[in-house]
Amino acid sequence: MPAEPLTQEPDGVLVLEDGTRFSGRLAGSGAEGTGEVVFTTNLAGYQEVLTDPSYAGQIVVMTAPMIGNYGIAGRDDQAARPHVAGFVVRELSGAAYAARAEGDLGEWLRERQIPAMVSVDTRALTRHVRSRGAMRAVIARSDRTAEQVAALLAAEPPMEGRDLATGVSTREPYEFASGAPDGPLVVCLDLGIKRESLRILAAAGLRVLVVPAATPAAEILDSGPAGLFVSNGPGDPAAIPGAPETVRAVAEAGVPVFGICLGCQLLARAFGGDTWKLPYGHRGGNHPVRDLDSGEVEITSQNHGFAIRGEEGEVTGAPALRVTHRNLNDGTVEGVAHKTLRAFGVQYHPEAAPGPHDARHLFERFLAAVTASGRSPNG
Repeated sequence: MPAEPLTQEPDGVLVLEDGTRFSGRLAGSGAEGTGEVVFTTNLAGYQEVLTDPSYAGQIVVMTAPMIGNYGIAGRDDQAARPHVAGFVVRELSGAAYAARAEGDLGEWLRERQIPAMVSVDTRALTRHVRSRGAMRAVIARSDRTAEQVAALLAAEPPMEGRDLATGVSTREPYEFASGAPDGPLVVCLDLGIKRESLRILAAAGLRVLVVPAATPAAEILDSGPAGLFVSNGPGDPAAIPGAPETVRAVAEAGVPVFGICLGCQLLARAFGGDTWKLPYGHRGGNHPVRDLDSGEVEITSQNHGFAIRGEEGEVTGAPALRVTHRNLNDGTVEGVAHKTLRAFGVQYHPEAAPGPHDARHLFERFLAAVTASGRSPNG
């Protein structure tokens, strides 16, 4: 089955809060939706993007011109359900050209009621977001009045100040089934964790306990962890109640801490650091980052709209931390580490779901710290 033609009459519109409109066709279920419009430069990995909890509250634009050509496979899901607020592509493939495919993307979008648009000029849309910044937007029927669209946009809160991580976190603690029952215990603070991170930790021989975002430090420490993994997640790091205090208390108790993406931002805030909203964020699988300790450059997978403030190797407001990694595109902070405690974090995604595997070694670094912690394997 070929891709859907791009010449059909448009029946949908993407309207940005600055008034800019992009026409296209409603796809999937034809549902409407609102969120912050962002773009990702991943050429593949669309299923991982759609199911990444870090995209909660966001309409994701894929910059690659054709999406869906290798279909859908359950193994690629990063969460139990999709979390995107919407999905925008230039061309949606109507066929799945891969032996491992279990279905096609169009049907998958329909079944999950994801607001989606095709036949959109995604190049022009991406250039607009790059120049004007990420902003609220609505996917709507083309017959919606200007007043109706304005009302939909007004009902969507801005990303600043939003605690989305608590909403996507697990409600109850659980042990990851693939973990090692007799291995060192690592507690994962779930702010929107991806399954690939859990798989990597379990494959390293760890017993993996996943806990809700609001879990207090005392409860985490009572479990006797050999390490704390602070996950990725959506929203404003300044809006998550209690999380920085939890991270700091666990780190100061001598437990090794590893944070990625949102988890890295919370580590910075835990010790007095500040975060700020990037104009259009970092999203994609091709972001160059320099390790300031080794001088090596890694090509990384990223998905974040906020960043840590830091100058000249120091984290602003956090003298106990130092900057360990820098983004080579814009110079922003990409990694921090505590100067005396066994706590570190990176702004990118070393689990690479999707993306390159250059940074997988960071899990080995965390494993070494966990092994050296000397804590009881069974808590």
